[in-house]
Amino acid sequence: MRSPAIPGKVRSANGWFCLPRIRAGIRGRLCSRICILLAALVAAAEGSACAQTAPLNPQSVWHDRMESRLGPIQNPTPVPLLDPHTACSQACTLPELINLAEQRNPATRLAWEQARIRAASLGIARSQWYPTLAALAVASTARVRVLLNSQFYRQTYGNFAPELHAEYLILDFGGREEAIQEAKWNLLAADLNFNDAHRKVIFSVMQAYYQLLNAGSLRKAAEVSLANARADEADAAARLQHGLATRPDLLEAQAARAQAEYDVQAALGREEIARGALATALELPPETPLQVAEVDTLQVPSSMADSVRAETERALAERPDLKSLLARMRAADAEIGRQRSTFLPTLHLSGNAGETRQYGQQDLLPPGYGGGETWDGALELRWTIFDGGLRTHELALAHAQKAATQAQIDTLRDHIAEDVWNAYTNAETALRQHDAALALVSASTESYAATRESYNDGVRNILDVIAAQKALAQAQAEDVTARTEVLLQLANLAFQTGDLLATTSTRTIP
Repeated sequence: MRSPAIPGKVRSANGWFCLPRIRAGIRGRLCSRICILLAALVAAAEGSACAQTAPLNPQSVWHDRMESRLGPIQNPTPVPLLDPHTACSQACTLPELINLAEQRNPATRLAWEQARIRAASLGIARSQWYPTLAALAVASTARVRVLLNSQFYRQTYGNFAPELHAEYLILDFGGREEAIQEAKWNLLAADLNFNDAHRKVIFSVMQAYYQLLNAGSLRKAAEVSLANARADEADAAARLQHGLATRPDLLEAQAARAQAEYDVQAALGREEIARGALATALELPPETPLQVAEVDTLQVPSSMADSVRAETERALAERPDLKSLLARMRAADAEIGRQRSTFLPTLHLSGNAGETRQYGQQDLLPPGYGGGETWDGALELRWTIFDGGLRTHELALAHAQKAATQAQIDTLRDHIAEDVWNAYTNAETALRQHDAALALVSASTESYAATRESYNDGVRNILDVIAAQKALAQAQAEDVTARTEVLLQLANLAFQTGDLLATTSTRTIP
C-alpha cells in the first residue's frame, strides 16, 4: 500500500524530501498546486524508470505492467477470406493454387517490403549527388553594456535575417559512387530473395498438392479393396448356404471385409489432413473444401530429361538464393571501397544569402534601424587525421563481412550440389519404382482374378482369395504412391535447381 502524502514533501525512491518554502506573496493554493505537480512528475519518473528494468534473476519469468500496454497483436493488412472456387475452377489445378498462394502468403509480402526498403535506400544514396538547400529565418536580440571612457552604456540589438543556406559535397574520392553501387547490389539481392520466397511458396504448395492427390488416390484404392472384400464375403456366404463352404471360411471373409472398412476410414482421415495442409499452405482455413484433380489425369514422365551434371550446373547458375549471396558479395566490395574513401579528404562548398533587418539602441541616443542583402560563401577541405581507429575498424568490419559472405557462398554451393544429387537420385528411384509398381499391379490383378476363378471351381479356398485380394490392394496402393512420388521428387528436383521460377509465372507484387 502507498504511504499517505505529506504536505510540503515529495516522495522519491530514497524517501521524502522537503520542498523549499514559498516566500510570502504567493498564494497557498498556488503552492499546493506546485507540490502536487512536482509529486506527479517524480512519481511518473520513478514509474518509467522501474518499467525499464531487466529480469531480476534467470530462474523466474519476467512480467511488468508495461507488458499489458502492448495490447493484442493486430494484422494491419488482413488477408480477406476467399472462396477457392472464385479463384480456380471446380477442381483446382496446380497453377491456380500456386497463383492463389503467391497472392496470400505473408512470406512473399515480407520479401516484397524488404525489396522496397532496399529501393528506398538506393534513392537515399543517389540523393547524395545533389546539393541541399534550406530556408532559414533567424531572429535574435541581445543587450550588452559597452565601456566608453569611464562609464558603461547599455546597448540593445535586434536582428531578423531570412536566408537561403546551400551545401554541396564537391569531392569525396568515390565515396558516394561506392555507396550507390552498394545500394544497387543490395537491391538486387533483395529482389532475388523475393524470387526465392516465391520458389519456396511454390514448392510448399506442390508438396501439399501431391500429398493430397496421394491421399485421395489411396482412399479410392482402399474403397476398391473394400468392394472386393464385400464381394468375397457375399460369395462365401452364398457358398455356405449351398454347403460349398464352411463357417470358418465365412468368418475369414468377414474379417477381411472389416479390415478393409478400417483401412477406408484411415484413408479418409489422412485425406482430410492432407486437404487441411493444402489449405494452410494457401493461407486458407483448414476446413476450406478444396477439390483437386485426380492423380490419374496427370502425366508421369518415363525418364529424366537431363543428366545430374546438367541439373547441378543449372542450379549453380539459376538458384536465386545463391545469386543473392553473389549480389551481397558485390555490395561488400562497394562497402570496402566506400570505407577506403573515408581515409581521403573531402571538399565542401557552403554559403548563405538573404536579407537582414537590424535594430539598435543606446542610452541617451535615439534608436537606429537598418537592413540590406547579405551573403557569404565558404570552400572547406576537410581531412580527418585521427579518429581513434574508427575508420580502420569499419574497414576491417567490411572485409570480415565480405569474407563471411564468401564462406556462405561456398557452403551453399556444396549444399546445392548435394541437394541436387539427392533429388536426382530420388527422382530416378521413383521412376524405377513406378515401372515396378505398374508391373506389380498387373500381376496382382491377374493373380486375384485367377484365384477367384479357381475358388469358384473349388480348387482354391477362401484364404487364398483373401490373400490374393490383400496383395492386389497392396499393389494398388504402391502404384498410387509410386506415381505421386515421381511427381513429388521431380518437383523437388525443380525446386533444388531453381526451375520452378522458370516454369511458373510470378507476379510483380505479392
